[in-house]
Amino acid sequence: MSPRARLDHTNVIEVAAKLVDEEGIERLTLGHLAERLNIRTPSLYNHVTGLPGLMHDLALYCLRDILDRVTRAAIGKSRSDAIFAFATTYLLYAREFPGRYTLTQVPDPNDQAVQELARQLVDAVRAILAPYNLSEENTIHAIRGLRSIVQGFISLEVAGGFRIAIDTDASFHWLITLFITGLERQTGTQ
Repeated sequence: MSPRARLDHTNVIEVAAKLVDEEGIERLTLGHLAERLNIRTPSLYNHVTGLPGLMHDLALYCLRDILDRVTRAAIGKSRSDAIFAFATTYLLYAREFPGRYTLTQVPDPNDQAVQELARQLVDAVRAILAPYNLSEENTIHAIRGLRSIVQGFISLEVAGGFRIAIDTDASFHWLITLFITGLERQTGTQ
């Protein structure tokens, strides 16, 4: 960003998002972000309320982004197609935006705005699973199961845990297929 460019809250958050993707969350400081923006650190306080405020706003930005992406991916699809769309979109988001993805995991339980977006994300998965007519308890089990599969796969991939020369996308597809097969068998639907 040039020093004369008009800076606003959105610009600050977008540059912070790029920074965490490129360098990791641990490198996000107000000083480092100000350097990226070609401004002095105190100028950031015109746009965010310190590092905690920046982290809050960044978490909201990332949760809105992933919610928007998975919702758009699943719209018009149902059952297995919707599950695949959701899971694949999540995986691709983690690959393309690793820092942002990290900010969508385990949201701050004391932050009401962040918790509301996290709830909306769970509700999106609930809607995807609705055609299976699960009980409320089994819906929660299925949401947790799908999240565990996707998050576990992403975590292992990021850690370099898949070194055998078999396509990881094929493995991911196999896992999601296995989840769907189990879900269908559990509910007697297909």
